[in-house]
Amino acid sequence: MLPVEDGHQLYWETSGNPAGKPAVYLHGGPGAGMRSGYRRRFDPDRYLIVGLDQRGCGRSRPLVTDDLTTLPSNTTQALVADLEALRRHLGIDRWLLLGVSWGTTLALAYTQAHPDKVSELVLAAIGLTTPSYVDWITEGVAMLFPSEWERFEAASGRRPGQKLVDAYQQLLTSADPDVRAQAALDWAAWEDAHISLAPNWRPAPPDPDPPRWRVMATLVTHYWANTGFLTPDAFTDLHQLDSIPTTIVHGRYDVSGPIGQAWALHRALPGSTFVEIADEGHGGPHMMQTVTDATTALLESSR
Repeated sequence: MLPVEDGHQLYWETSGNPAGKPAVYLHGGPGAGMRSGYRRRFDPDRYLIVGLDQRGCGRSRPLVTDDLTTLPSNTTQALVADLEALRRHLGIDRWLLLGVSWGTTLALAYTQAHPDKVSELVLAAIGLTTPSYVDWITEGVAMLFPSEWERFEAASGRRPGQKLVDAYQQLLTSADPDVRAQAALDWAAWEDAHISLAPNWRPAPPDPDPPRWRVMATLVTHYWANTGFLTPDAFTDLHQLDSIPTTIVHGRYDVSGPIGQAWALHRALPGSTFVEIADEGHGGPHMMQTVTDATTALLESSR
């Protein structure tokens, strides 16, 4: 556990080769926490693998759902500072950043703040928290999943003119724990509905850890209602990152993050490598194998 600002304690772990090439995994969400499978994206004989649960979720403390007063101190800028504090704590000079979904936003924000501390970027299932992305994922995608969205919208109880994400943010920070629990379930059902348009996609079974979904829903709505605490053009001018080798991996059937935003990121980073996964959505085994191949290839190119 690493104490950081505002009373937060970050859970972190390392694995692989202590003398290997440093790499850090940035999980999705915001608030999804780590899953043990992330370590498979790296060769453990040649990488020093770093993982952390971002503040407010996973094994970091306090959980946002245990103390809603910590929400104002949970911002992208705070997560960037946490990541930099961990790098210094571990005595790492430069590291590879692997970001998945929301982790791609965090990876880019950190790299913009500390470009000299990043050796390479691997970005998968791009989820850039921009105003257009938030509008798409909470409102626009209703054109593809109308019945599911109608249930999602009806459960929000939103006022006329109120954004759907703002309505859910209010529900998930309600003083009534039953209201918060139901809103998390409704949010989780919507998340599962729009992950992919692939013909073989099926929503995941109910999460065996409902409190995890409450944490994630609370943090997702907090970040999305504030468009990631970033300016609308945060990722349009990335010329200062041109010298950092970058691989972008995205699924053609991704509905949560349409492939157009991943392509726009590639265009903003003209030296990046763009890999389209033709038969998957927001993640999948082929995508994860492609990520593993990318981290392995970077071992050779960095020699």
